[in-house]
Amino acid sequence: MSSSTATATPGTPGASRLRNALIWVFGALGGILWGYDTGVISGALLYIKRDLPMSPLLEGMVVSGLLVGAMLGAGLSGRLSDSWGRRRLILAASGVFILGTLGAALATHVWALIVFRFVLGIGVGIASVVVPLYLTELAPKHVRGGLASLMQLLVTVGIFLAYLTDYAFHGSGAWRWMIGLGVVPAAVLAIGIITQPESPRWLVGRGRGDEARRVLFQLRGEGEAARAELAEIEETVRTEREQTESLTFRHLLSPKLRPVFVVGMLLVFFQNFVGINTIIYYAPRLLTNVGFGDSGAIIATMGVGALNMLMTLPAMRLIDRKGRKPLLLWGALGMCVAMVVLAVTNLSGLGYGALLSTLTLLGIGLYIASFAVSWGPVQWVMLPELFPMRLRAAAVSLCVIFNWLFNMVVALVFPSLLDAFGAGVNFLFFAVTTFLAFVFVRKLLPETKGRSLEAIEQDLLRGTADPAGGADSVPVSSGSSATPESARVP
Repeated sequence: MSSSTATATPGTPGASRLRNALIWVFGALGGILWGYDTGVISGALLYIKRDLPMSPLLEGMVVSGLLVGAMLGAGLSGRLSDSWGRRRLILAASGVFILGTLGAALATHVWALIVFRFVLGIGVGIASVVVPLYLTELAPKHVRGGLASLMQLLVTVGIFLAYLTDYAFHGSGAWRWMIGLGVVPAAVLAIGIITQPESPRWLVGRGRGDEARRVLFQLRGEGEAARAELAEIEETVRTEREQTESLTFRHLLSPKLRPVFVVGMLLVFFQNFVGINTIIYYAPRLLTNVGFGDSGAIIATMGVGALNMLMTLPAMRLIDRKGRKPLLLWGALGMCVAMVVLAVTNLSGLGYGALLSTLTLLGIGLYIASFAVSWGPVQWVMLPELFPMRLRAAAVSLCVIFNWLFNMVVALVFPSLLDAFGAGVNFLFFAVTTFLAFVFVRKLLPETKGRSLEAIEQDLLRGTADPAGGADSVPVSSGSSATPESARVP
């Protein structure tokens, strides 16, 4: 930033725009690592088995080791992000990514590979909690949704890059290079995040108001907007501190916070049980089952990855223009239609042929487009918006633990269900869950578009939320979503 600030001094609009851009780029870079390490193993496994013989059980452990590590990382990140700070924890996560990537790429035994995949998962779990938290707390309220959803875009970029890397090295079978190239974005993240500021909300919560003021002036310019935002943060922190009661996870189940906690958990549940993991992890298998050759299935899977990435772009713009709820509602309907198409196609008794292959590919494409423009990014934007400041990090961490648990359950169970009942019945099941997701959003989920986190929290504490989820509504009863800070959860 040195050359830029020579002509744009701190506090000027030019310097503020540059610093904002760098924060969101480096902060959301964790999403690329998340997506890459999740997606790369599908292609690499084809060649790992030649060098490291493994049973089907060990193969499953190599894949799911990352998901188990992600649960642990998500569980640790709530407390650590409150004690260390958001920025320092992102830096630590990048170190974990580097260690896990190098260890997995150099593994000479299958158990070493499993262990380092687990280490990688810890980094993924930390990133999945603290990066959305960091971006949400630093973003201006009028663009918070689009900027926070930048991480989801980069998750899809990471998945797409993993597919490209697998395809690039499939001729030589160089699985160590497939995995090892993940060290590049990890190193960029480590170097870049060092130069970025800490969350002003976290700083205020730690009694470092002067530092928070400097950060806000750097981000917003030295105008009334920055001063007003700082005053709002400080007032919310003072209000929270007047409550003598110490918060624990048990409070999430109290009558006051239970409704918003249930909403958060249902959001996480439906995002996984609408079937996205079956498409991302098993698209090649689904395509070969309907007549695609291996190479054709790999190329088609790359197309799925590209569509997933491209359809996240309009979501970043629409999420702050149209709101969270409309995207989720239309996304659920699109996924439901896609799953019905896939179910009918597979249950119709059509033999292998161009019609079956085309309809299957169209169904998968419609599903991916509907998910990427809605449920993919919106969950990560809304979760930090739903919980009160002192409990936000811990509550989001708990929800994300369950996110990885649900992810693992679907990923592990689907192959067995596919063998037992066939693809058609499974797609029919996901058609039902996507419809239930639509009902959930319609009846229970609040709208948080365009509102400051502090305002959302105050409404929740007053119990003034509108269950129907209007433009300014927030979750029922109390539980809030305001400025995160050190959520100390014993």
